[in-house]
Amino acid sequence: MLKIVFMGSDAIALPALNWLTHSTGSGQVGSGQADVVAVFTQPDRAAGRGQKVQANAIKLWAEAKGLPVHQPAKFGAADQQALAALQPDLTLVMAYGHILKQDVIDTPQLGTINLHTSILPKYRGASPIQTATACGETTTGVTLMKMVLALDAGPVGDLEWVMIEPLDTAAEVEAKLAQACVPLLQRAIPLLAKGALKFAPQDEAAVTFCRRLEKTDGVLDFTAPATALAARINGLNPWPGCSVEINGQPVKLGLADVCSLIDYQPAGAGTVIGSDAAGLLVGTGEGVLRLRKLQRPGGKLLPAGEFLRGFPVAAGTALTSRPMPALVARQAFPYRKG
Repeated sequence: MLKIVFMGSDAIALPALNWLTHSTGSGQVGSGQADVVAVFTQPDRAAGRGQKVQANAIKLWAEAKGLPVHQPAKFGAADQQALAALQPDLTLVMAYGHILKQDVIDTPQLGTINLHTSILPKYRGASPIQTATACGETTTGVTLMKMVLALDAGPVGDLEWVMIEPLDTAAEVEAKLAQACVPLLQRAIPLLAKGALKFAPQDEAAVTFCRRLEKTDGVLDFTAPATALAARINGLNPWPGCSVEINGQPVKLGLADVCSLIDYQPAGAGTVIGSDAAGLLVGTGEGVLRLRKLQRPGGKLLPAGEFLRGFPVAAGTALTSRPMPALVARQAFPYRKG
């Protein structure tokens, strides 16, 4: 039976963990092929409007299962010793938030396996879900990768694809990817237990990198095509969120798609054309952008029709364009602490 240590700090891993432990509270998989023996996760942190110190979803899950929890602020020698004392066969990592050194990676007999939320070698880095969605991808997935020191560069054992629909936000894509981990592990765990899972190197010629997102990424250049703008709005929802200034007020944009030009006169990039039953229509460098959900300061994110009843936007209103920072590169982005 595989002894598994899990390392992660985000709720995206909960479906995978629930599958791993669904048969008994002790952590046994239904097939009897694995046992989760401990969890490593980030320390409790201040969160929410009141900045109250809270445990993350992974710690709460582990405590409910009665599993030992380790919360190093920085993964150091003592933590490596604690890991070694558990004598795991395998470490499974997903959205942990710590960079692991080689001795940590090598501690389990079968190595350290990562669930990465893109189809590698595309979108190595910190924001694969948001970036894939914001870049207009129609598919993405979860890759089961053997960890190495280089960023998301290890050999691949298996992957599970998911679809990105035109009106999916990053939050909705994340939920799909969380569920996709389950069939991936259902296939991989029995093979790992038998030492039969084959890993293949990534195609280095196809590598792309994404980076940690910042609030300043939520700007729009209306000279870009409507398809690119809609993808960026949806992909950066909920964080960092795209916004524009309308009638002197910052308005957050929560959902968008593309409208056919057939029924509307062409307009300059960033110029409001009018509205239809689904949204506010804006001219772009190519095509018409339809803003489906909007939020004024202090308000709620509302469907466009409801929003416009309380915040009218006249045809001809000009929305200011700003250069959109690149989200993808062929080389790794410089690391920024914090």
